[in-house]
Amino acid sequence: MDLDNIVIQNIEERIKRLRNRQEENGSWEFVFEGALLTDSFMILLMKDLGYENNQLIDGIIDRIINLQHPNGAWKLYEDEKNGNLNATVQAYIALLVSKKYTKDHSSMKKAEKFIRENGGIKKTHFMLKMILAIHGLIAYPKLFYFPMSYFLLPDKMPLSLFDLSNYARVHLVPMILCINKRFKVKLEDDLNIDNLLEDSEMEWFNEERGTFYQFILEEGKKLASYPLYFHQKGYEKAERFILDRIETNGTFYSYASSTFYMVYALMALGYKVSSSVIQDALQGLLSYATNTDAGLHIQNSPSKVWDTALLSYAIQEAGYSNNDPIISKSIHYLLSKQQDLIGDWSVHAKNLSPGGWGFSDVNSFIPDNDDTGAVLRALSRSAMDQPNFQESWLKGVHFLLGLQNDDGGWGAFEKNVTNKWLTHLPIENAKDAIIDPSTPDLTGRILEFIGNYTSISNDDRIVKKAVDWLFKNQKSNGSWYGRWGICYLYGTWATITGLRAVGVSKNHEAIKKAEKWLVSIQNEDGGWGESGFSTVKGSYIPLKYSTPSQTGWVIDALLTIRNKDDEVIRRGINYLVSQNEISNKALSYPTGLGLPGQFYINYHSYNEIYPLLALAHFKNS
Repeated sequence: MDLDNIVIQNIEERIKRLRNRQEENGSWEFVFEGALLTDSFMILLMKDLGYENNQLIDGIIDRIINLQHPNGAWKLYEDEKNGNLNATVQAYIALLVSKKYTKDHSSMKKAEKFIRENGGIKKTHFMLKMILAIHGLIAYPKLFYFPMSYFLLPDKMPLSLFDLSNYARVHLVPMILCINKRFKVKLEDDLNIDNLLEDSEMEWFNEERGTFYQFILEEGKKLASYPLYFHQKGYEKAERFILDRIETNGTFYSYASSTFYMVYALMALGYKVSSSVIQDALQGLLSYATNTDAGLHIQNSPSKVWDTALLSYAIQEAGYSNNDPIISKSIHYLLSKQQDLIGDWSVHAKNLSPGGWGFSDVNSFIPDNDDTGAVLRALSRSAMDQPNFQESWLKGVHFLLGLQNDDGGWGAFEKNVTNKWLTHLPIENAKDAIIDPSTPDLTGRILEFIGNYTSISNDDRIVKKAVDWLFKNQKSNGSWYGRWGICYLYGTWATITGLRAVGVSKNHEAIKKAEKWLVSIQNEDGGWGESGFSTVKGSYIPLKYSTPSQTGWVIDALLTIRNKDDEVIRRGINYLVSQNEISNKALSYPTGLGLPGQFYINYHSYNEIYPLLALAHFKNS
C-alpha cells in the first residue's frame, strides 16, 4: 500500500476512535495531566478541612509513589536530570501528611536524601514555601508586610494589580492575605519536616535586587504609611477581588492551584471551614479528579473546550463535513460555551464587547486568545454555511482582534499587560508569569486564523504589525519560542503556519532560516522531539526520541513550505502512521507548558490532535 493510502486509512482509524470517545453533548474529555503540585496540595487541603475520602486519598498517593524515581526524586519530565526539588518536596509532604508513609520508610529516606543534597527547603519555589508556612512547617519571612492600601490604587495606575497577568493576580492576592495575617493551619505535632531544614535562615526572595526593587520598596513604604483605615479597606477590597472571581463550580478563576490559596486566604480572614464558599471550593476541586495510568490526579483545570475545539478543527481538516454528527455536535457544544460576561480583560480593553472562549468547561468569564482562536477555527465552515452561526462567529472575531497588543502581537489573556519592569520583582518565574506579553505561538496561530478564515487583507495594519513583531522576535538559529508548548518546536510551527497564511513567501529569509533549522534537527526515526529542559536552558535541547505531537507540529509547518513528496516530510509521516509502535514514554511525554521549570502538561489529547492535523494536511496537499 502506498503512503497516501496508508495515511487515508490511518486518518479513518483515528476518527473512528474519536467518534467512539465523543460525549453526548458533542465534547471530548481528555486528561489534563500536570505536575504533582495539585495532588500534593489536595492531600493537605482534605486533611485541613477534615474531608475523609480514603479511596481518593489512596488513589492520589498511588500516583505519587508510582512516579518516584529510583534515586528517590520526582521529575517534571522524563529526561529531567537527577530530579526536581520542588516536585520531590511536594511529594514528600503529601506522603507524610497522608500517614500512608512515615519518615523511616525507604522511599521517604531516599526522597529526604535527594532534598538535602539539592539545597533543601530553602531552595524551593516561593509558592511551595507559602504552603509550608501556612502549615507551620517553616516560618513566614521576617518583618514582611504587604501594604494593603495597594489594593485601593486605580486599575489604570502604573504598577496596579491589573498591570500583573491574571495568573499572577489570582495567586498573589490570596498569598498576600495569608502572609500578612501570618495564618497557620494546626497540624498534628508529629507532622513536621525538621529533618529537611537547615539551621540557616530561610530564603524567600531572590537576591537580585536592582534599582527597580528599591523603587518598589520605597513606594511600598509610602503605601504602608497610610492610616490604618486604608489598610482595612484594602483587606475588604482584596476579599471582594476573590469573591467576585469564583466560578460556578466554586473554584477561584477555575484553577485548582489558585483555589488552594483562596481557601487558606478566606480562612485567614475568618471564614469557617463549614462556610459555603469553602465547601463549594472543595467540591469544585473534587470534580477535577481523574484517572491516569499511575493513579488518581487532580487536574489544575480540565481542558474540555480546548480539546474539543482542536479536535473538531482537525477532523474538519481531514475532510469531514459540518453535517456529520461528529462535527455538528461539537459545534453546538462550542457555541454553548461562548462567553457573554465582562471579565478582567475589560480593564485594558474597556470598549470591547465579550465574545471569547475559555479553556475549561466551567470557565464562564475568563476567555483567552488561544482558545478563542481555536474555537473560531472550528466554527469557520459552519459560520459560512449557516447564517444563524455568523453572529457568534463575528463576535468572537471582533473580541480576538480587539485584544491585539500595541506591539503587534498577542498575549494569552489580556491586552497590553506588558510592563517589563515587573519581571524584575525578586520572585521565581517573574519573567515567565508576572506579565502577559505577546508570544510567537499566540501571534502565529492568530495570524494563521486571520489568513485562512477571515477576509482581512494581508496588507491590513493588524496583519502587518503582527508579521513585523514575529520577524523581530526570531531567534538567531531560525526558531521562535513558544510560551504554552515545548517550546521552540511549538513556537516555530505556530509562527511559520501564521506567516505563510498571510502571504509571507516560503523563500523569505526568516522562513528559509526556520526551515533549515527544523530539517537539521530531524531524528533518525523520522520524527522530532524537544526536551522540557529547553524552557529552563533558554535554548533548544533535543530529546533522544520523537513525540507524536511535536512531530505533528513540524510536519504541519513544513507542509506550508515543501512538497508533500519531500523525503523529510515522508519520513515524518511514516513516523506518525506508526504511532502504535511508539514507546509509552514518547506517548506520555509532557509537550504542553504551564510554568517553565515548575509546571509541565501531558495533554492526553495531543497525541490525537496534532498527528491527525498533520496527516490531514498531508492528504490535502
